[in-house]
This record gives sequence, structure tokens and C-alpha cells, in this order.
Amino acid sequence: MSRRFAVEPLADGHDRCDFTCGNDRIDRHFGEIVTQDVARRYATCFVAKELATGRVAGFYTLPSSTVALTEVPPDLAKRLPRYPAVPAVLIGWLGRHRDFAGLGEALLFDALRTVATAPIGALAVFVDAIDERAAAFYRAFGFTPLTERPHRLYLPVKTALALLGPG
Repeated sequence: MSRRFAVEPLADGHDRCDFTCGNDRIDRHFGEIVTQDVARRYATCFVAKELATGRVAGFYTLPSSTVALTEVPPDLAKRLPRYPAVPAVLIGWLGRHRDFAGLGEALLFDALRTVATAPIGALAVFVDAIDERAAAFYRAFGFTPLTERPHRLYLPVKTALALLGPG
């Protein structure tokens, strides 16, 4: 994340009232539901705050997840233990305020760094793209769609680490 923004856990002091990314479902979730998810420990939420103004420029959520081994593409599944589920982390929601073009990539990379360096076991990062435009965004960074569900995409944590580079 650039020096223009700081990424931090969502807190009471973050003003979400004027947040709009242009997608009503994402805006509603961030404005009305995300604090309930955090309070229930269903997900963690991180916000990108503009340092000069304190304005919330974007956010992402990270709930833990599993994916059934039967849903994983065969080329990946053949290299995995035969447990019924694959440990994963889901980028549940990711949105950037429409005034901050280009921030989506920085948010994604921050989420990947958070997952890839966390002291937890996770084979992959999954996303449920809200629409085809979002799916294309994730595919541009190497996410692969599941065969049966093309808007559910995954990126192995090992690949995420390589994408992030040293440091």
C-alpha cells in the first residue's frame, strides 16, 4: 500500500457513511452488515484509509473457509492429501470507493499478503466474484475459476507469495 493510504482493521472511528463503490450489494454490505460479521468473528475487515483526510477509500474482508476436495480442479487435487476439504481463506468482500481508481489492486495485494504471511494453514485464497467484471479482475492476477462455478476463483498461497515478491 502506498504512503497515501494506511490499511488497518475496521474500527468504530472509520466513517463508512459516504462509501460508494458503485455496486449496491457491496455498498450495502460495507455500510450495514460488515460490523455484524466482525462482531460475530465471522470475518475480519480491513480498511484502506487515506492518510491526508482519514477517508475510507476501500476495504476487504477475510473469513476462513474450506472448499470440498471434489470442487478443486483435478490438476490441483491430485497433489493434495485426500482430506474431504481443502483449508483456505476467502476474500469475502473487496471494494474501493469510486473516487480512488486503481486502489483495487493494492487492496487485493494487501489481502494476499495478509493471508500468505499469517501463521495459519491455508492452501489457497478463494474469491466469489460478484459479477463477470470482478471475475476478470481476479483472473488478471492469476486466479483460476473452479470448473463447476466460474465466479468462484482460487489462487494457491504459494502462487500468491511468488506474485508478492520478496519482502
